[in-house]
Amino acid sequence: METYQNILVAVDFYEQCEEITHKALALSHTYKAKLSIIHVVDNLPILDSSYGVEAPFNMDLITELMDNAKKKLADLAEKLQIPTDQVFLEMGSPKSEIVRVAEENAVDLIVIGSHGRHGLALLLGSTANGVLHYAKCDVLAVRIKDE
Repeated sequence: METYQNILVAVDFYEQCEEITHKALALSHTYKAKLSIIHVVDNLPILDSSYGVEAPFNMDLITELMDNAKKKLADLAEKLQIPTDQVFLEMGSPKSEIVRVAEENAVDLIVIGSHGRHGLALLLGSTANGVLHYAKCDVLAVRIKDE
């Protein structure tokens, strides 16, 4: 049986986030593993006038998004008693950043929420699906019930 030593939980701050973090925390206690946490602020598209759309892009928006995410992530990490050096806030493609941080930190289990998507959302893929396919370590997709 696999023994995990370094668990990374990916959070998105939706209501079901608590369900995912409790599962990851329980696993870290079971395996006496280090628990880290990550949130990724998705890339914002910068509109190009060559597409026929012109809109001002406000860098303050990025700063505000990152500041809000940093506060929420710090509060959650404190609640879970995760040290600041095990808290990751990134910007970019969520699946790519989660996989990158996991590899750079020798993570052996990623815990992530997964919605039971159907139709177009399934065709386009999800963050959990992307992480599952690209991670070099085990991935636990916690089923989130859509209400």
